[in-house]
Amino acid sequence: MNCPLCHSLLTNRKNAQFYDCSTCFALVKDTRFYLSPEEEKKHYEKHNNDVNDSGYQKFVAPVTQFVLQNQKASDKGLDFGSGTGPVVSKLLTDNQFSITQYDLYFEAIEERLQTKYDYIVCSEVWEHFQQPDKELIQLRKMLHENGRLIVMTLLYSDEINFETWHYRLDLTHVFIYRKETMEFIAEKFNLELEFISERLIVFKTKNEL
Repeated sequence: MNCPLCHSLLTNRKNAQFYDCSTCFALVKDTRFYLSPEEEKKHYEKHNNDVNDSGYQKFVAPVTQFVLQNQKASDKGLDFGSGTGPVVSKLLTDNQFSITQYDLYFEAIEERLQTKYDYIVCSEVWEHFQQPDKELIQLRKMLHENGRLIVMTLLYSDEINFETWHYRLDLTHVFIYRKETMEFIAEKFNLELEFISERLIVFKTKNEL
């Protein structure tokens, strides 16, 4: 199996289900353990994503606060992978921000992928990418010059016990990132890594493609 981000041959096992890529430093689930699209959709439909739930709103606050503090209300935004409860969109719209949604299973409106945006938010989405290279090419093409890609995903570090880590145990999480993976992505896709913490990562385009 090759890494779906950097295409290197995967030889190092992290455990029975995941490889540890020595090129881009991602943790990559063996395709034999992927859910089917039908199983994956059913899993997402079980999520209790009530956009008015204060706990859910607090959970996505790193994303929404970054947008509110660093983008203009007139900027055109996309909530990519908005899911069954697009809470990020709701909170930004409540603040008069202009943002639309796209989701493979729940809001698959193809024209929205043919548009350019000032910023794209991906809240708890990237860990589900079965083909991250393809997804990132698409996202990069949709950003204007000086556009931002604002990502919320939990980064792995080697101090974490991978076997018991809740993020690994989610059956739909197939691609897990380290800090070094995000640095690899910035280099590969001509992006500036503007901000990085254990769960919020912000890229900025250096120029338009």
